[in-house]
Amino acid sequence: MCGIAGEISFQGTASTHYVDAMLNKLAVRGPDGWGLVAQGNVCFGHQRLRVIDLTATGAQPMHDAELGLTIVFNGCIYNYKALRAELEQLGHRFFSGSDTEVILKAYAQWQEHCMARFNGMFAFAIWRRDDNSTFFARDRLGIKPLYYHHNQRGFWFASTLPALLQCAEVPGRLNPSGVHQYMSFRAIVGADTLFSDVHKLRPGHWLKVSATGEIQQGCYWQLHTEVEDNNKRSEQDWQQALKEALFASTKRRLEADVPVGVLLSGGLDSSLLVGMLSELGQKQLHTFSIGFDNVAEEEGNEFKYSDIIAQHYDTQHNKIFARHDTLLNHLRPCIDAMSEPMVSHDVIGFYLLAQAVSQHVKVVQSGQGADEVFAGYHWYPPMTDVTDSNAAQRYADAYFSWDEAQLSQVLAPEFCQSNASLSYIQRYFANCNARLPVDKALHLDTSVMLVDDPLKRVDNMTMAFGLEARVPFLDHELVELAFQMPHQLKLRDGGKYLLKQVAREIIPAAVIDRPKGYFPVPALRNMQGDYLQLAKEVFSQPVARQRQLFNMDYIDAMLAAPEQYRGRFGSKLWQVTLLELWLQQHNIQ
Repeated sequence: MCGIAGEISFQGTASTHYVDAMLNKLAVRGPDGWGLVAQGNVCFGHQRLRVIDLTATGAQPMHDAELGLTIVFNGCIYNYKALRAELEQLGHRFFSGSDTEVILKAYAQWQEHCMARFNGMFAFAIWRRDDNSTFFARDRLGIKPLYYHHNQRGFWFASTLPALLQCAEVPGRLNPSGVHQYMSFRAIVGADTLFSDVHKLRPGHWLKVSATGEIQQGCYWQLHTEVEDNNKRSEQDWQQALKEALFASTKRRLEADVPVGVLLSGGLDSSLLVGMLSELGQKQLHTFSIGFDNVAEEEGNEFKYSDIIAQHYDTQHNKIFARHDTLLNHLRPCIDAMSEPMVSHDVIGFYLLAQAVSQHVKVVQSGQGADEVFAGYHWYPPMTDVTDSNAAQRYADAYFSWDEAQLSQVLAPEFCQSNASLSYIQRYFANCNARLPVDKALHLDTSVMLVDDPLKRVDNMTMAFGLEARVPFLDHELVELAFQMPHQLKLRDGGKYLLKQVAREIIPAAVIDRPKGYFPVPALRNMQGDYLQLAKEVFSQPVARQRQLFNMDYIDAMLAAPEQYRGRFGSKLWQVTLLELWLQQHNIQ
């Protein structure tokens, strides 16, 4: 797990200046090593976190002189040992024990078809000497990020948006569609970012850049929804198949030359991970939980549930208690670590948790993805009785933070000239290969919303402390299996039914049948006291008034009575404050 950056010049020799600046911004992602190589019109940079092959032979950028290939890579290929054996049979010789070199040899052997053979999370760039082209790819479910900008002069890429912004060529002009998505989805999705002409490589896609600037893109994987008839497999058959896939995924993610821990919230998903790891023979696991101050009658931690699992499996359990002043003091550094503004209140929880966890281990397993893949959210049941014609609107009604009328009040007219977010959902549902609206919603959430919200959150917050997070519920083989299951086996009994049935064979029932919980951060959610004062300070800055992003009369009304602007996903005042604060902290005028 690392940070990557680079420049491809279309008008002569590449400069190391911008790449070096990007690496400085990415240093926290890879504190164990630094590398920069410039050759002709290409410059690659890498910040290394040593997890597999801890020796110098695994350092990057990695060059294979015999093949004429150079790579920078962020991620982990879990089946690299099996692939290495296959490639050795085909005549390839290896000089390291790394998964990075396996990617190089696989690309030499199979070109853009190599990604179909990888089980893992990855974003990488490979420069080919023979034709002076550069090949990029991103993993199927977008666990690892890759941002880029290109113009007539060149192409620049980095693992995070703030790193990419270190390049003066990258424009900081706000993208109206990206702003609209942020306000509606609480994330900017797909290839879009908050800025015009700055893009993300989409999950399951590759991109090729020639020396003169021609760009080709392709898709190597899409999530297909081929739901089997209920009569083909019994519930017991599905349960057994799911159990086997879960254990296979969890076992794959133990591949490391350093200890692996678990982020244990006390919920079903993380508790199940601990149970499976225990059955796989992992003893004295390092587990980590975080809690916050209570506010009024709202409890700020779920330690009573994580304690059950920690005691049951005799883990080396670490409870981190973040008091109010700790949370407040770390809020700005947390925002600095965000690749794009992240609204969810639990982001500060992940940040503080990652800070503590990084003192003990370099790799953790996390339960992200189970709610999307196995239908754990409240907006799925209403999608079972809608028609294709009103499915997108029903989804928007349940999922969006603001409706269009509200957006026209809070945003400047430039940013709400069209309902970009609803249009995105309509197009997605129309093109989705799923037949039923509920399966379309599950497909959208797994392929898009999950990528640009929870997964980005976990990547950014853990990598802020050089900590690699692995997500077993997003093994692509497991996800493909889940999308063959009838939705009834997911939605029954409040959601995640079949996953809960598997869990009953493994972990204590007390954490299975509990009410669904979230990272509780009540002080931030209520936007009172110090947090309200922070919002007032943010919007008192001249740049906030001059930006012409928000209707400032509406913002002033929110600041005067924040309790009147609560949505189903938390404080709307926090959402607008976070966007403005993120822009200020990253010096966007």
